[in-house]
Amino acid sequence: MKKFYKLLLIVLFIFGTTSIQAQDENNPWQISFGTHAVDQDADTGTQIPDFFNVDEDWNLSSPFSMFSVSRYLDSGLSFGVGASINSITKYPETFHQDRASLYYTVDAMLKYSLGDVFDWGDWEPFVGIGPGWTWQEDTNWMTGNLTAGMNYWLNDKWGITFQTDYKHNMGESVKWGGINQRLDEGGTMRWSVGVSVKFGGTDTDGDGIYDDHDDCPTIPGLEEFNGCPDTDGDGIKDSEDDCPLQAGSAEHNGCPDTDGDGIRDIDDRCPKEAGKASMGGCPDTDGDGIADVRDNCPNVAGPRGNRGCPWPDRDGDSVVDKDDECPDTPGTVANNGCPEGPSEDDMARITEMSRGIQFAFGSAIFTEGTPPVLDAIVEIILKYPKSSFSVEGHTDSIGTKGYNQGLSERRANAVTSYLSSRNISSSRLSASGLGETMPIDTNINNAGRANNRRVEIIFVK
Repeated sequence: MKKFYKLLLIVLFIFGTTSIQAQDENNPWQISFGTHAVDQDADTGTQIPDFFNVDEDWNLSSPFSMFSVSRYLDSGLSFGVGASINSITKYPETFHQDRASLYYTVDAMLKYSLGDVFDWGDWEPFVGIGPGWTWQEDTNWMTGNLTAGMNYWLNDKWGITFQTDYKHNMGESVKWGGINQRLDEGGTMRWSVGVSVKFGGTDTDGDGIYDDHDDCPTIPGLEEFNGCPDTDGDGIKDSEDDCPLQAGSAEHNGCPDTDGDGIRDIDDRCPKEAGKASMGGCPDTDGDGIADVRDNCPNVAGPRGNRGCPWPDRDGDSVVDKDDECPDTPGTVANNGCPEGPSEDDMARITEMSRGIQFAFGSAIFTEGTPPVLDAIVEIILKYPKSSFSVEGHTDSIGTKGYNQGLSERRANAVTSYLSSRNISSSRLSASGLGETMPIDTNINNAGRANNRRVEIIFVK
């Protein structure tokens, strides 16, 4: 018996390492246990009645001496392996042996069910073919097996299996009783009967449909939908229903269309207001191409960039604020909404205030009252971001011409530096020193010389 258990382990190992992946029927596994009889006197020359000579040729085994396990593949095919053990006391007529010999087999079989061919109710005929290996005494050989049998199913899982195998000896002759020949004369018949059980099929959700045929195996469902539910009861199963919790029409894949605009509620941004498909189901009252729900001015047409409202033009110069580089100062379209240059009044103010730019004696350092004057000039220049200005420095005639020239340049540069520090781009400013060359008053007295010591800010056209 130890050898039989070893054979059983071999069978389980072979089956466990065989790559069979298909599983398209319920309860795809089948295990069979039973008893069998071996007839070694049978070969291709045996007459049919002689196959059933039980008393003289059949070696009956003990109960549960034969085991097999198989798995359903597809289209009626199954693959299985099995093992059996017996004690041979009835030998072929050519052998004269007075003692029993142990007999073991391991077999593989590709089985084809004829249940769909012969509709016999609970009776399921089958045929099979496959290789096997036999051990007897001190020798072993390979066999080619042909099988015919019948399952009688008592219910969905339990049944009785009747099976007949012809095992053709494919081995070489061995020496037996001083003669080289095959132990079974070239072939062996095996007759068996046993109990079979099918398993592996599950119905996880308990809806009466096996998981293998249940499209929704974890969710109870309906038979007409292959085990899938129809939660909202609209006649469309949930897996094909885009709105499984809301009853809808087949036209909309199970979804409702509350406002009747032909757009499903789940796709409609305004499901309670009829609208256009181009607007996602929302209305566009002002026809500006922006749905009312996103239009800040739904009754007045406006561009998308301003959320459906017209662009403002604060200074009224016909250049809208978004394109107006001077939105609070009227200008021209050609100059991007900015004036072409400072107004006469602003230039007059700049000229007047420039007289308040004062420096320490012989220096380019501003006096205490000068920065406020420059800040007022900056406020006017910033109104004209497209305009450029020239800063000119002048001196009186006291001192050498070379000294006065350098002093006038330093003072002009000091003014441009201050203006640049107040957010006026240096690219819009230029500085030059004219020394004592362009007086506006006499240099004979102090008052005249004071007028000549000046900085002028001039608009550059």
